[in-house]
Amino acid sequence: MTEPIAPIEKSVAGETTGPADNMALERVRLPRIAIQFCTQCRWMLRAAYFAQELLSTFSTDLGEVALVPVTGGVFTVTIWHAGPSASGEAAAQETLLWDRKRDGGFPEVKALKSMVRNIIAPERDLGHTDRALKKAGEDKKKQETAEAKKDCEDCQ
Repeated sequence: MTEPIAPIEKSVAGETTGPADNMALERVRLPRIAIQFCTQCRWMLRAAYFAQELLSTFSTDLGEVALVPVTGGVFTVTIWHAGPSASGEAAAQETLLWDRKRDGGFPEVKALKSMVRNIIAPERDLGHTDRALKKAGEDKKKQETAEAKKDCEDCQ
C-alpha cells in the first residue's frame, strides 16, 4: 500500500488574513476526505457509514476522514489531495466528489469508492466493486443500444 503524504500546514477553509486565522491552521494529512452532513435531516449515521466504508477499503492510503456537521440539507463528499501547483511545489487540491443537490440523492458506496480510488490510486483494483460497476456500465450501454435501435425502427 502507498503511504499517505506527509502532513503539510494548510488552511482547509481558505486563505488566512491575520494572526487570529493562524489559529485555524491545522496539520492536515492528505488525502483528506470531508463528509458534510445535515444534522437537521439526521444524516449522521449515513455519513458515518460512508466514512467507515472508505476507511475499511483504503485504510492507510487515506490521511484522514472527517465528519462535518452542518445544516440546510447539505450532504457533500470532498477530497483534498496533493497535486502540483503553479510554482511546481506540491499543493492541496480540492475536488468535490459528491453533492446531494447537484448529483441527486446519495452516492452508492461502490461509486463513491471508485471516485476516491480514481484520485488517490488509479491503478488500484477494487475487486468485486469494480466488477459490479463494470457490469452496471455494460447493462446501461446495452439498454441505450436497445433504445437507439428501437428509435431507428420507428424512423423506417
